[in-house]
Amino acid sequence: MRFDSFRQMLSYWARQRPDAPALRFGRETRSFSGLWEDVSRRARELKASGRTCVGILSDGSLACVTEIFAANLAGLQIVMLDAMAPEGLLKTLIRYTDVDLLWGDGELCEELSISLMGGVKDGAGKLLFFTSGTTERAKAVVLTDHSLCQSAYNGSEKLPLAPEDTLLCLLPLGHVFGFVCGLLWGLSCGACVALGRGARHYGDDCDFYRPTAVSVVPMLLGFLLRQGCVNPELGLVLVGAGDCPPRLLQAAAARGIRVSFGYGLTETSSGVAISVEGDPYAMEVCPDDTITLAEDGEILIEAPTCMMQGYYKLPDATRAVLKDGVLRTGDLGRFDEEGKLHITGRKKDVLVLPDGTKIFLPEYEARLMSALGHTELAVTLKNDRPLLVFVGQAEEAALREKLKDVMRELPRGQQLGGILISGEPLPRTATGKIKRWELQQKVG
Repeated sequence: MRFDSFRQMLSYWARQRPDAPALRFGRETRSFSGLWEDVSRRARELKASGRTCVGILSDGSLACVTEIFAANLAGLQIVMLDAMAPEGLLKTLIRYTDVDLLWGDGELCEELSISLMGGVKDGAGKLLFFTSGTTERAKAVVLTDHSLCQSAYNGSEKLPLAPEDTLLCLLPLGHVFGFVCGLLWGLSCGACVALGRGARHYGDDCDFYRPTAVSVVPMLLGFLLRQGCVNPELGLVLVGAGDCPPRLLQAAAARGIRVSFGYGLTETSSGVAISVEGDPYAMEVCPDDTITLAEDGEILIEAPTCMMQGYYKLPDATRAVLKDGVLRTGDLGRFDEEGKLHITGRKKDVLVLPDGTKIFLPEYEARLMSALGHTELAVTLKNDRPLLVFVGQAEEAALREKLKDVMRELPRGQQLGGILISGEPLPRTATGKIKRWELQQKVG
């Protein structure tokens, strides 16, 4: 179903399937009519509060989903925040996005409340998601409930769910892939969405909920397959937000699971291309979108129903990537003879981790250079973790000691997984730029 808003989606299914389960969280279940009543009640409270912009410290719970939908119905701007981010960063993001109300863990909200000095005049319908980059480069992307609903429709046109399906949501709702493909995909089809109970339950949520479909990042798919945590009813896995090794897709297919791979960006409200059958890396472009390739192979996207309004308070950054409705992605691709899209690389110096997090290498490497007082180094990926390639003579323990403070400031997933001390110069172009693909090949 194509919906124009969260209000339309929730009220429609409350009328059509009032007693059917919409959400499950542990032992709790909300029917579509019950969810609509809860959301409507909370929306009235939020509207009466006089607040204009709510920061959601998302925990993926039933109460969290209710708050998001209610804030939207009440006309508040919504900012999706990562509760696991450092407190200092959260305070900065709260000020930047004009938050004047916080929802989430009470103790954390109290700690952060000193930063609440915001408020907006035109935030109705807007949801802000942060790009999954490093701290300095993460930008708030302005999406709307309309663009997110259109994105869910696009995906469901390629991979429809039936009302009888159960979609397991294991991904964080604070990221657009998790929000659209873990939540809206199911609700827009009238299916039940089972909300994951957190990282410590990754190993048993499939057995607990018995889902028929699940959305995952590559790292999570690998965990589920290694641990044998897939239930017999699971028939469809949608993988996105990062490169997925063929061995994982093959392992899932060997268990009789249909695997689809999706490509999308926060700026396009999630997916723009999805593989439907055959080669999981050969993706069909979603119905509302148009993808072309620049002369150098860069993927250019027109997504009129799903495109961002821009980066929050960053008009220059918006104009740098979005012109006349066309988004320059920085990703490289090709079309095969059947017109299907294949991702071949990245134009920008970006390292994409298996969980979808992006590291902007020039910034990351500059911090390492400053700490080490050494410039002949580079960062690449090995065993799904950032690897420092240090050219020169040094002891690994000494390097780690010098980098201790830098690593402490980074999220755990972005910290170095290893150090390679090399006597060979870094591979570079004639203009001195690092040949990152060649470096990656050398380290394996």
